[in-house]
Amino acid sequence: MKHLHRCLLPLASAMALCAADAPAPKPASAKICTTCHTTAPDNLRGHFDNFALKSHSFQLKIDERMEVLRFDKATVKVITPEPAANVEAAFKGIAKGHEVRVQFTEKDGVKTATVVAVKPPVQLAANETITLDEVQKLVAMGPEKGKYFLFDSRPAPRFMEGAIPTAVNLPFPAFDKQVDKLPADKGALVVFYCSGKTCNMSPGSLAKAKKLGYTNAKVFIDGMPAWAKKAPGVLSPASLKAAYLDTQTPLVVLDARPAGDAAKGFLKGSVAVEPAKVADLLKTFPSPKLKPPVVVVDETGGETAKTVAMDLVKAGYTGVNVLAGGFKAWQAAALPIETGALAARAAFVPKPRPGSISTGEFTKIAEASLKDRPALILDVRNADETKNGVIKGALTIPEPQLLARLSEIPRDKPVLCHCSTGIRAELAYHLLKEKGYDVRFLPSEITIIDTGEFTID
Repeated sequence: MKHLHRCLLPLASAMALCAADAPAPKPASAKICTTCHTTAPDNLRGHFDNFALKSHSFQLKIDERMEVLRFDKATVKVITPEPAANVEAAFKGIAKGHEVRVQFTEKDGVKTATVVAVKPPVQLAANETITLDEVQKLVAMGPEKGKYFLFDSRPAPRFMEGAIPTAVNLPFPAFDKQVDKLPADKGALVVFYCSGKTCNMSPGSLAKAKKLGYTNAKVFIDGMPAWAKKAPGVLSPASLKAAYLDTQTPLVVLDARPAGDAAKGFLKGSVAVEPAKVADLLKTFPSPKLKPPVVVVDETGGETAKTVAMDLVKAGYTGVNVLAGGFKAWQAAALPIETGALAARAAFVPKPRPGSISTGEFTKIAEASLKDRPALILDVRNADETKNGVIKGALTIPEPQLLARLSEIPRDKPVLCHCSTGIRAELAYHLLKEKGYDVRFLPSEITIIDTGEFTID
């Protein structure tokens, strides 16, 4: 028996070592979803991303990773708050970034969605809610005169990207550890908000506050998205540094101070703006469709910055914030300052989607001779599309067939995926990356004629 025990010891050690080396299971839910929900087996929770009708596929973003799922139009059930005419209309009606739950089956590594449930709006009693107009009036008065306490229930990283003025961050996931932020007077007006109509964090905060005895607690259900469409937000110097500069997230910094003052010191990349000439600035400003984050700076975070920021909001920009305390606060925090001439024109290039290749680099590779081409071009369009033209030397495999035809895709060189719009190419990117390929994708629309010549929009 002792001999058997000795024999089992090395086996047990080897099994333990293998278990330690095994990759960690991929999360089935986005972190933000786990604050309110648990995820059942064969279910995923995340944010709806790209949708490709031609390949009956869609992407689900779960934090920093993407899941690619198929669906059968005849059998998939799409549950939306408002009835849709058909499955296609239901999918097209799901906003990018909206939270969804997906029930699926899996066969040969392919996940097929059977149910796609779109998160519905929050429902609360009328006496538990407060409107945008009411919140705006309170903020205009300020906490002391308005006699209110405003709490942002979103996690700290979202709060640092911009918040409703006068709000204090009390993240719902950390509510129980930060209850000391609540007022001592349990009859005071306490308002919670978060990420909009479907966000459960502020209603969750309301429930916790009521359990603690607060009798005048309410929720601004429409939250930060509604505020951002009507008025600028605010962020501190520390938040600007942490949320944008440290993460190298592109943004536009507008300096509304007099030119002489600004030239003595300003935030890196600042663009000079004359408060009375915002209309002129907007003629060459990045399009609202790009949704550029904008931070407006004056000397103290006062009316000048607020006026410029409001002009931008009225022009359709929704990611506009005022730097709290202005340039003086930035200086006081000993944060980096530059001198010299400020930029005269605002430029904004959105952060590329992970795995994407620029139009210029793709074109250079695609136009190289086959013997000199450093990568394989993989065309993932359907056969009815490729019959009209293919880039010379490209391998054609429709995106839904990729996993079954991996043996046709060489592993000894990089792979560049493209389709007609970039959506299926991105789906292909995630599928191949999962299988260990060195792969990128073209995120743009491309038109190819029968000679193999192409144009990219």
